[in-house]
Amino acid sequence: MSARLPTHLEVTGLIRAVEAEGGFAAVLSKGERDAGTILLVLTRLGAEAVAYERLPQVDGSRKWTQTRRQEADEPTQFSDYLARRSSQDPDLWVVEIDVRDPAGFAARLNDG
Repeated sequence: MSARLPTHLEVTGLIRAVEAEGGFAAVLSKGERDAGTILLVLTRLGAEAVAYERLPQVDGSRKWTQTRRQEADEPTQFSDYLARRSSQDPDLWVVEIDVRDPAGFAARLNDG
């Protein structure tokens, strides 16, 4: 039996943590309920979107890592990336998180 937390519970926990900090979170797309992967879109006041995904590390752990940043001069590239990732992985959950300090929130994700 795997010790991995079912994805829907992890997403619920993330949303509650964001709300406890006074932020806002929404599921943009749902993937596989128990074993889906998660892509987080962190923003500040709905702008400066940055995508984070949990990627395998050399030591075997999995760490939240920035995989894409929205560029102001190319606004559609970010949404194209999200669409491409969703089509590549039908189990993918996409969760948008809007907090005061997106970088700090992302750093805390790897601390726990």
